[in-house]
Amino acid sequence: MSHSQGHIVLLAPMTGPVVPLANVPDPVFSGGMFGDGIGVDPLEGKLVAPCDGVVTHLARTGHALTLATAEGAEILLHIGIDTVELNGRGFTPKVAQGAQVRTGDLLIEFDQDLVACNAPSLVSVIAIANSDAFEIVERAEGGMLKAGKTPLLVLRERGGAAAEASRQATHVTEEARQTVTLGHAGGLHARPAARAREAARGLDARVEVRYDGRKAPVESVVGLLGLGAGEGATVEILGVGPQAAAAVEAVAHELLREAHGEVEEKPARQSSPAPLMAQTGGAPLAPNTLAGVCAAPGIAVGKLVRWDDADLDPPETASGTSAAESRLLDKALATVDAELNTTVRDASQRGAHGEAGIFAVHRVLLEDPTLLDAARDQISLGKSAGFAWRQSIRAQIAVLTKVDDALLAERAADLRDLEKRVLRALGYSNNAARTLPNEAVLVAEEFTPSDLSSLDRTHVTALVMARGGATSHAAILARQSGIPALVAVGDALHAIPEGTEVVVDASAGRIEFAPTALDVERARVERTRLAGVREANRRTSQQAAATADGHAVEVAANIATLDDARTAVENGADAVGLLRTELLFIHRASAPTTDEHRQSYQSIVDALAGRTAIIRTLDVGADKEVDYLTLPPEPNPALGLRGIRLAQVRPDLLDDQLRGLLAVQPLGAVRILLPMVTDAGELIRLRKRIDEFAREMGRTDPIEVGVMIEVPSAALLADQLSQYADFLSIGTNDLTQYTLAMDRCQADLAAQADGLHPAVLRLIAATVQGANRHGKWVGVCGALAGDPLAVPLLVGLGVTELSVDPVSVPGIKARVRNLNYQLCQQRAQDVLALESAQAVRAVSRETWPLD
Repeated sequence: MSHSQGHIVLLAPMTGPVVPLANVPDPVFSGGMFGDGIGVDPLEGKLVAPCDGVVTHLARTGHALTLATAEGAEILLHIGIDTVELNGRGFTPKVAQGAQVRTGDLLIEFDQDLVACNAPSLVSVIAIANSDAFEIVERAEGGMLKAGKTPLLVLRERGGAAAEASRQATHVTEEARQTVTLGHAGGLHARPAARAREAARGLDARVEVRYDGRKAPVESVVGLLGLGAGEGATVEILGVGPQAAAAVEAVAHELLREAHGEVEEKPARQSSPAPLMAQTGGAPLAPNTLAGVCAAPGIAVGKLVRWDDADLDPPETASGTSAAESRLLDKALATVDAELNTTVRDASQRGAHGEAGIFAVHRVLLEDPTLLDAARDQISLGKSAGFAWRQSIRAQIAVLTKVDDALLAERAADLRDLEKRVLRALGYSNNAARTLPNEAVLVAEEFTPSDLSSLDRTHVTALVMARGGATSHAAILARQSGIPALVAVGDALHAIPEGTEVVVDASAGRIEFAPTALDVERARVERTRLAGVREANRRTSQQAAATADGHAVEVAANIATLDDARTAVENGADAVGLLRTELLFIHRASAPTTDEHRQSYQSIVDALAGRTAIIRTLDVGADKEVDYLTLPPEPNPALGLRGIRLAQVRPDLLDDQLRGLLAVQPLGAVRILLPMVTDAGELIRLRKRIDEFAREMGRTDPIEVGVMIEVPSAALLADQLSQYADFLSIGTNDLTQYTLAMDRCQADLAAQADGLHPAVLRLIAATVQGANRHGKWVGVCGALAGDPLAVPLLVGLGVTELSVDPVSVPGIKARVRNLNYQLCQQRAQDVLALESAQAVRAVSRETWPLD
């Protein structure tokens, strides 16, 4: 081995045969995570200095050290594989950290037999920890090495900013690894991948995840998705660096954590099921009609407008220098990130968590190093920013579409969305500025979420897609916006000429593209009739609701934000039957103060203009996660630290909230509702705490405290709870889940987890009877209160308050006014004897037909 001036020569630190780095039996080394290098299979238990230098780091366990040369090269010397596990047994360091050593000095002695018997391998590694500053130009090709004598590696300094930065950094080379089996549905998908990345952020370590012969750095969500590690897969997490152990532990914790109720852990079709195609039993379609799948119900008429982005075709060659193209890409990425940030914030404030979650994932993907590095590589080869971005995204889409997985197919759709957004930000085309006719039916191969966020919704009457997007995020957003949407129509859609008048009956799964004047008229009449019913209901919505025979029922609103409160007032809500306070707690770095609580509730009470508000205390856990609440991972969160139980581990959170609630003016405007109470003991303890806080604040009048009936034990003990509570409010979503032992977040069970099941109705009946013994009232604030088929039965069982979504208030009030209370009571008793929810629904539909 020859070498010239300016090169650093490393001699063999051990005696034994050479092992090429790729053959070292450990992916951390063979994959180059510690840097480029070479292996030795030692025949003697001695490690000597391969060059002059300073011992910058000596492992606590004595199995490894790092030497820094005068030139700044950092040489890691690591004895054996996984020898950190020996915790120092068999290793005797002969030098201390900070020692100056000469070539050939003895550094560590080790007991070969002990190490060989207790570690996977004795093969040892010499690696250049700062390989980006020093490259290996020659290496021993094989044969026998003699410690302190045989030349092993020759290094040369690299130039450039990265190399300089690397020379400034100190490379402490700890390692850690852990194997985990992915337990949650969907395996390693975007949410757990994004959380894993966040967990490692800020820790000084490089972490990668390996599965089935593939590997990905933890900071690349796209790379992690491309591993294709599904539910039940076993992955290995490897870390290198000063904080390797902490980083690997943090990533493992995230990958092991159950991901309950997150919008994105199931294909969207499951997390927000769309009505399926309504096909008439094999009847042939009319010649001017195409069939599709309903993604959002409704009927619409309009002119067909194409929304496809075929014109986003950036030139391949850069018009400026590579540096200028790079700056253009950075600027476009920053613009899109700011747009996404605004969208996430607005959606969160509206309480649209599904939408916020979709775009939060887009932000994570936008800064993915796998995408950015590939795009920058293309730019350095003389490609334009737009072309480079499109190429790098499409390469990743190709990786994801290779894995047969509905979720990954949706992530590919998200990447297509980002491709378009960034190209638009680079100035290639801007559909958002297109002028639409007054009634536009937009058609596309497939809409992306950003298409919908930029639409002028006042002009769009329906969306139609050629591809099967009922599983897509765009379909969820269409449903939330109330725009009728049809998907999976097929390529025949593209044959309909632009500007054609069409009728979209999304509920029936049809688009008619040569409608007769009569067809158009019928569609308009039906749409007008539905709008008319809504308008008539709105006109009478400010009046109180009572049945035809004079039995009063309060119709209140479930809200989460100040905007919701205004909507509730506009729609005629008599009160707020449930203010969910979780939005105050999530999407922030620390818990709100007492005064922040007070201000939030005060602004809502002010907007309610004299109506009372029932405010539920913090109900996180299970499907709602809060960043600063590091709750222990639970095997079954629905049965764990939910609702009021959280006060057992974090009493401070509830205390601050209760003090904030008690300070709201006027004093009678707020009632407190406690979630997940299971027996009277919990209620008595909390009631005492509330009274103490009231006394401290000088309040003499009592504050009303109610209990949520969400678990069967609470329904069965309603008489005991009513002794201490002022009212009871039934959360039918949870009561159904716990009564039927069916997870309401699980798509396969969603249809069976029906609150009109006779068992659930019997518990509602028991709750009302228990409350009546102490003269207390019962409300329902779960989804059942807004179900038109459930309303007559709930009223018949003696429920006197129904709390529903603000926009549903007018329709539910109208429903109540058409009822006869005596008939409701009679039928409610009858259905308690039925055998299934379907049977109950049939009786209700027959007695009180739907509009």
